[in-house]
Amino acid sequence: MLALLNTTLGRLRVIAFVEGISFLVLLFIAMPLKYMAGQPEAVRQVGMAHGVLFVLYVLLLVLVKAEYDWTWKKTGIAFLASVVPFGTFWADKKLFQQSEK
Repeated sequence: MLALLNTTLGRLRVIAFVEGISFLVLLFIAMPLKYMAGQPEAVRQVGMAHGVLFVLYVLLLVLVKAEYDWTWKKTGIAFLASVVPFGTFWADKKLFQQSEK
């Protein structure tokens, strides 16, 4: 796992995983707590963490596009994957791992 942190693409993969988990927690745990249990604090905390991770994901995506000479299409697909539940996990398998080879 620490070897992933040596490259920009590896760091993107780690952040994509954590960002994907935070998105799922926000959608499937925090939002139901807010609307079904009347606990809006969960959305504030998880939402803030997810927002920071999303910004890191986008910044790393821009760096990877420049460093690995990705096309705008591939970069756009990677960006769109970040706004779809489970999308960053798909992007890791289909886009990020293939670029490491």
